[in-house]
Amino acid sequence: MAGDRESTSGASDDVPDGSSAKPASRAGRNLSAAIGVGVGLGAVILLTLLTFRHSFIAVIAAAVAVSTWELAGALRRSGSGITVALLPVLVGGQAMVWLSWPFGRDGVLASFVVTILACLVWRFRGGIDGYVRDVTASVFTAAYVPLFAAFASMLVLPEDGVGRVIAFIVGVVASDTGGYAAGVFFGKHPMAPRISPKKSWEGFCGSLLAGMVAGVLTLTLLLDGQWWQGVLFGIALVVTATAGDLAESLIKRDLGIKDMGTLLPGHGGLMDRMDSLLPSAVVSWLLLSLFLPIP
Repeated sequence: MAGDRESTSGASDDVPDGSSAKPASRAGRNLSAAIGVGVGLGAVILLTLLTFRHSFIAVIAAAVAVSTWELAGALRRSGSGITVALLPVLVGGQAMVWLSWPFGRDGVLASFVVTILACLVWRFRGGIDGYVRDVTASVFTAAYVPLFAAFASMLVLPEDGVGRVIAFIVGVVASDTGGYAAGVFFGKHPMAPRISPKKSWEGFCGSLLAGMVAGVLTLTLLLDGQWWQGVLFGIALVVTATAGDLAESLIKRDLGIKDMGTLLPGHGGLMDRMDSLLPSAVVSWLLLSLFLPIP
């Protein structure tokens, strides 16, 4: 799967200042373990899509639950005293994902609003101190993980949903892989040195090239789209995937952590794999709905 480990640079530098952790390779990770986990996750996704496509929603729901737990735990361990209303966010997150199936956008929006209300009330028992801080963190977690992920659920609902999901995932993976390769071999000019010093403009160009190729191929071959739509789709996914990667790097640097979790060997936590996928799911749904309207 795609994600960070500074994919557009070919190296990871999410280690907080002062850490003595050593990267496993120039890639900044255990590459063989990362590839193995990525292939395994991809196989699970393909199996669900090619058997009963709606079972892909179950994969999203499981990923949302684990990622929400990891993000809430990272916020709690940061030393800032932040406490996410975990139960309302976990339950509300499942509602957002599953209610997207019968009710689409209305189900997602209603679940998100109810989740916010539940977080407001749940935090009453904690008293005055830190109320705004904790509620803000809870709403942020609910929006960043399950709300964004629900758009991936909505991708699979139409009759051509398998093609839409594959276009989304292949686009993000191509961005990650192209950026990784170009960054390792050609990366010299830092893209965002204060956020991610190892991420390079050369890597970003590699992401753009791979993303556009993937967009053209998936939209024309799987969805009967136009080549120019594939180009725009690929560019948009590269931009959002990179922005998602940088955003999570900022979050981890702010919290003083290297990874959100340790679930996946060579990758960190599952949330570390979701960073570029989450915003890209929103953009994929919006663009594919525009380019290929659902009857």
